[in-house]
Amino acid sequence: MDTTNALGAYLRARRDLVRPEDVGLIAGERRRVPGLRREELAMLAGISSDYYLRLEQGRDQHPSAQILDALAKALQLDAPATAHLHELARPRVRRSPRPRAERVPAGIAQLIGQLPMPAYVTGRYFDVLAANPLARALSPNFAPGRNLLRQVFLDPGDRELHLDWERATAGVVGGLRAVTGTDPEDPRLAALVGELSIRSDRFRTLWARADVGHRRDGTSHMLHPKVGELHLRREKLDVAGTDGQQLVIYHAEPGTDSAQALALLGSIVVTDERDAAVADGNGDHPATISGPRDAGPGRSTP
Repeated sequence: MDTTNALGAYLRARRDLVRPEDVGLIAGERRRVPGLRREELAMLAGISSDYYLRLEQGRDQHPSAQILDALAKALQLDAPATAHLHELARPRVRRSPRPRAERVPAGIAQLIGQLPMPAYVTGRYFDVLAANPLARALSPNFAPGRNLLRQVFLDPGDRELHLDWERATAGVVGGLRAVTGTDPEDPRLAALVGELSIRSDRFRTLWARADVGHRRDGTSHMLHPKVGELHLRREKLDVAGTDGQQLVIYHAEPGTDSAQALALLGSIVVTDERDAAVADGNGDHPATISGPRDAGPGRSTP
């Protein structure tokens, strides 16, 4: 990830995705670029080719809002992508170093422990910071310490679980792109993008598209090894007073096969916890654990 010229890198990536015929131009022969040429985009945006070149090369990183809107229109960006473009062009304020450990507010940790549905909290870097037993039963990668980005791209078991893996991976990369727009010089985000670009062809392809944003709600289609097929709704709620933490909750439509399967999974969790309590001689099993600890792909859940 180019942290010194994030605006130019984003413009270049989006320019490659727009075909000349999509904007009323004739492609012609002997084109050396997959999308628009620099001078074509400059013409469509109503700016000079020399000024656009300065933007891509990072010699001018703070164009006006009017120029950004003109570029967004020429690139056919949607609302989230346009907002991301404006975010990249804002002057950067020097940030204080972030604390190494992200901690879930005590009330949120208590809440997810009481919810009768899978729930977990993710941090700014997509680490799972806390989870209830039903979330961990839904997927071992929803356990505290796992990094959802690494798991979804690098763990074959995660791909087997998610029948909608192609859509899920596209959504999570769009979310990551939105996060990097707020602080493109964050060293851990840059390291994570670099690692996944090397280790995952799928991630590298999606990152090159530079799509931005993810839905706060949506659906997940899973094939669970114990309870079978699940069609679940997924809600994402920002945790107030934190640096990008989100509460993620899965639930099923009442009266559906998925609702019955989720209830069965809950019964399995209760039985397993009761058996563990009997084996240990006590019933003290906390619902959540805080603090990132990446277990890596393929590792079993503690």
